[in-house]
Amino acid sequence: MDRGTERGMPPSRGAGDGAAGTVAAGRIPLAVVVVDREGLVSHWSTGARRLFGAPKEDAIGRSVLDLLPVSGALPEDDEITPYGAYAAYDGLGPDLESSLDGRLNYPAAGRARLTVPERDRADVVWWAYPLVGPGRERLLVLAADAQRLRPDARDDEDGAAYERIAPGFALHTDFPGADELARRLPEILPSMSVGESARIVAQVLELGYPVLEFSQNDRVPVTPDWGVARRAERKARRERAARAAAQGLPVPEELAGDEGEDLEYTAVRERLEFLNEVSGRIGTSLDLSRTIVEVSRAVVPRFTDVAGTYLREQVVAGEGFPDGVPDTTTMWHRVAVEHTDEPGRWDDVIPVGEAMPFPAHTPFFQCMTTGDPVLVPRISEQLGHAIASQFDKRDIRPLITGRSMLVVPLKARNVVLGFMVLLRHPERPEFNDMDRVTGAELAARAGLVLDNARMYTYQESVAETLQDSMLPHIPPRMAGCDIATRYLPGTLLGRVGGDWFDSVKLPGARTALVVGDVMGHGLNSAAMMGQLRTAVQTMAALDLPPAQLLRNLDDLAQRLGDTYLATCLYAVYDPIESELHIANAGHIPPVLVRARDGRSELLDLPTGAPIGVGGVPFEAVRVRVEPGDRLVMCTDGLVEVRGEDIGVGLATLCESAAHPAASMDDACDTIIRALNTRGGRKDDVALLMARLGGIEPEDVAEWRFAREPVEVGRARAVVREQLHEWGLARLADNAELMADELVTNAVRHSRSRHIQLRLVRGDTLLCEVDDDDHTLPTLLNAGPGAEFGRGLRVVSTLAREWGTSRTAAGKTVWFELTLRCR
Repeated sequence: MDRGTERGMPPSRGAGDGAAGTVAAGRIPLAVVVVDREGLVSHWSTGARRLFGAPKEDAIGRSVLDLLPVSGALPEDDEITPYGAYAAYDGLGPDLESSLDGRLNYPAAGRARLTVPERDRADVVWWAYPLVGPGRERLLVLAADAQRLRPDARDDEDGAAYERIAPGFALHTDFPGADELARRLPEILPSMSVGESARIVAQVLELGYPVLEFSQNDRVPVTPDWGVARRAERKARRERAARAAAQGLPVPEELAGDEGEDLEYTAVRERLEFLNEVSGRIGTSLDLSRTIVEVSRAVVPRFTDVAGTYLREQVVAGEGFPDGVPDTTTMWHRVAVEHTDEPGRWDDVIPVGEAMPFPAHTPFFQCMTTGDPVLVPRISEQLGHAIASQFDKRDIRPLITGRSMLVVPLKARNVVLGFMVLLRHPERPEFNDMDRVTGAELAARAGLVLDNARMYTYQESVAETLQDSMLPHIPPRMAGCDIATRYLPGTLLGRVGGDWFDSVKLPGARTALVVGDVMGHGLNSAAMMGQLRTAVQTMAALDLPPAQLLRNLDDLAQRLGDTYLATCLYAVYDPIESELHIANAGHIPPVLVRARDGRSELLDLPTGAPIGVGGVPFEAVRVRVEPGDRLVMCTDGLVEVRGEDIGVGLATLCESAAHPAASMDDACDTIIRALNTRGGRKDDVALLMARLGGIEPEDVAEWRFAREPVEVGRARAVVREQLHEWGLARLADNAELMADELVTNAVRHSRSRHIQLRLVRGDTLLCEVDDDDHTLPTLLNAGPGAEFGRGLRVVSTLAREWGTSRTAAGKTVWFELTLRCR
């Protein structure tokens, strides 16, 4: 027989075994002991009780050195020496005591003699695994009775005695059925939580599977003393016990306890199946609200009849919160109540959405401060009254008195995020200690899921805040055009993206209109978007032509790195010339809606490569427009749907853009409704619409002056005369004074022969002075005796707004005055 294939402890023959030499899996009980970091026993299996004599209730919490007193190495003349006895080391590592007291940080195995109650000694084979990780466990000890491994306790079927019997370690993959060995190993810790058991088992598999060596080539893997074979054996033993009882014979103690063990095994299995089922039902989404509902519904009605979930205020708000234990001022939001009572019974008394603190005398406060479950077998009238006192003008005592209650913490990474209040009807069995363990494990899993959702919500909130801070607040009216915008976040994971829009005031009453899209989602895309938007604003202020601006933006993206790509559409609207100057970097084309016939068209532009590709030229085109025309620019998230040709979305965009609307906002909403209801959209959307109103020729006046000081007086005169002609005489004094300052500066600093002055009447009065000096003037703190600096101080004080811009030929200095009436 190839004993390397046996799925159990090594062979022995128990009472009532049939033919000699039968090898049964799990015949020799395996003692399992877990020691915490204080050297105290935290787990004591049934096999440990049988082998070492101490019941579980006496063993838990005691020093392991007291429970497993090592008498010393087996002597050389020990009666089982011929069959593999060895001294403390025997090539298998240090003695057991070295492992128990924590001196070893590596696995060890050997034979030891222990002094146990009611027995002179217990000779055992043992394996010790030092444990690491976040749990309290420090050491796992497995042991078996060496006496039952003696070859004279069985008849070897081939008549050969074992050369030795020694515990050791091997890779579980060395044996047939390796997957089955790994799967069944958690059964050595049946009463521990799944999380703790899995953590310990993973380390056992990594450090080496426990085996018994009967010769150099004969090894048997040690499997749990639990399983199908074990249960079959129990059934046979119960039958033997029944026959003994029928004959009036005493029932051996080892047979009498089988029924209880089977019940315990079944209960543990049911708990594990329940936890696995719950784990599969929660965490299907990173949406915090949906996760809360999943957690509540997972436990009702199978585990409890009522489940109320409370979360810290900061968790609900998607914010971070300080470390430390909650206190009586901590606000807890009731985020879900699931129950099996008649509909509406809890809704008015315990409404979802209410926030409240909890005083120190309540079980809820105890749970959230200790981080441990709190079990109340039955809520007494006194406790019910104490709990009800927290609910102003609402008597909840009829809902809770007499019920069994379990309060479990929802925590992750040692931080309490909230807690669940679980209640059972009075006619249902009370919560017990096993329910406490199950509830704690359930809450631990739910806490991790909620924390993942919380962190995702928090990161999304940070990203949205970052993106909102980077998206501009565009005034609805620019020179010669009205503007409306919309931004929609993505609908799926990573909904924060890199889409943006912008408008920039340019010299000559022109306006730059921008829409861009950084590929990807999340914080990095939003941050990249902010960098590109700032760069576009800066280069637009230099009055770069559209193609040159995209060329410079592409160079900048190359310097920032090759991680991101972006598309961008940049248009300059000149309301005086009634012209659009547009360049495209891989973006979807804009739509132009003609005012004269209401027809819409996709502008035919050179597509260009996305920003960040590098080394690709960009081209710009000029498009003639008329007053009343509308320009629609958007990102591909609005028109692109998975599984659908983008041409369908572009056609819908053209059609909806041409739809008559009472206002610009209504026109944007029409487009959003037409395209956002098709389903399947996941990307974020940026939409910018501009109604190109134009500026009439009679609202523009221009003059050219020689670079002579005497021309300053003429500039003042023409400004005053023009304002009177426009009916703006009350603005003449201030406008004349500020124009004087700008023209004087131009005469003093420019080098060309001419200086240009322009007045534009629109929603404001715009005055611009152009010269060939590229040095931009700055606002200075001019003292009483200062020769320079007072001119721009006057302009800054009197103007509604003022500024400077570089141009290809030099610079433009401008100011605006508010028109109180036309």
